Amino acid sequence: MLVLIMIAALYRIIPDRPWGFAPQIAIALFGGAVIKDKKWAFALPIFSMFLSDLLYQGLYSAGLTPIYGFYEGQWVNYCLFAVMVFCGFAIKKINIVNVLAASLVAPTIFFLLSNFTTWSGLAGPRGLNRPLNFQGLLMAYGDGILFYKGSIAGTLFFSVLLFGGYYLFTKNKAVAATAAQA
Repeated sequence: MLVLIMIAALYRIIPDRPWGFAPQIAIALFGGAVIKDKKWAFALPIFSMFLSDLLYQGLYSAGLTPIYGFYEGQWVNYCLFAVMVFCGFAIKKINIVNVLAASLVAPTIFFLLSNFTTWSGLAGPRGLNRPLNFQGLLMAYGDGILFYKGSIAGTLFFSVLLFGGYYLFTKNKAVAATAAQA
């Protein structure tokens, strides 16, 4: 688990990666669906985010990136990753259809809630100060569409890696156990 946290945190700070294309939502889904100890299911994406935010902050402080790690309202993202774990809990049976559905629903929920909280000012300073009306909300969603597209693509990609790897691992483990009994 620690290796997964480290790899995800390091991947998130790679320069010039597509906006939103990161493994954290897929990790939250995987943790919620697979990890039996629920506190670890929540800890996995949160630790990964915190570590990458810490790395971003260090790079920002050293003048190596314009992206800072910690900012006002960031607590909302951590809460939203907890919501993503609940989306993983909803995967009662791990199969292609359920993982695909969750990999589309979770980033959509994240997009809708994170852009709403930024637009409304619930998370701190109001993003681009869009008007506090329906048109302003739609503008705020438009502002985040590049992140949303990357988030969908990243969640699908990393879900295939995580859930596919888990399937292969459990399948090989079952085959080895059967061979050992023979």
